[in-house]
Amino acid sequence: MQRFLPSEFGHDIDRAEPVEPGLMMYKEKRKVRRLIEESGVPYTYICCNSIAAWPYHDHTHPADLLPPLDRFHIYADGSVKAYFIAGTDIGKFTMRAVEDPRTLNKTLHFQPRTNLLSINDLARIWESQLGRSLPRVTISEDDLLSAAKEMRIPQSIVAALTHDIFITGCQVNYNLDKPTDVEVCSLYPDASFRSIDDCFKEFHAKIDDSKQTSKPPPPSSNSNKNGIILAGSKTEAVFITA
Repeated sequence: MQRFLPSEFGHDIDRAEPVEPGLMMYKEKRKVRRLIEESGVPYTYICCNSIAAWPYHDHTHPADLLPPLDRFHIYADGSVKAYFIAGTDIGKFTMRAVEDPRTLNKTLHFQPRTNLLSINDLARIWESQLGRSLPRVTISEDDLLSAAKEMRIPQSIVAALTHDIFITGCQVNYNLDKPTDVEVCSLYPDASFRSIDDCFKEFHAKIDDSKQTSKPPPPSSNSNKNGIILAGSKTEAVFITA
């Protein structure tokens, strides 16, 4: 085996300490790390932090959803920052790292300063794409802790990790001071990252596509000249994607 990359692709699980049930998941991942290291298998741990999407606290795959269209849920005062990385960049730099001798038996951290943003920053960027303002609803620390304590898997894990990111600051509250730490921007200073603004433009384009697919169909042979469905005619279902 030339290089093993365990399927973490998130936080540095040896540093982050989320509340339960997130901690339970991290403890299991730590066991895998220790087994890898004890076995002598060559490895690279990928710590890419957050995906470039709206960080919903109540959905297991936020990257699959559009950012909010009615209101923002802001965690506490919305000032704690995190790193938001596009999926394409995660893949691109992972492929570069897998054959890079500098990442052998190391933890690769994704910390581009251009992508270090708070949830307030995300809200402003999305509003600029929408061309309008949205109301803000505060989700307090107690709200997130209560959702975590419900122990609904996987929803409570997501709430626990959201708390760790936006309340504890698990992505920014440590220094890369271990000999096994390496950082993407230091290894590849010539490389660029997709901005959140660019990623949100892609989300906004999906809204435009949805509007196109939801336009009413042209009058059919069963309609009169004004497009009114005639009595006894048969309508067809129109599928609208969002």
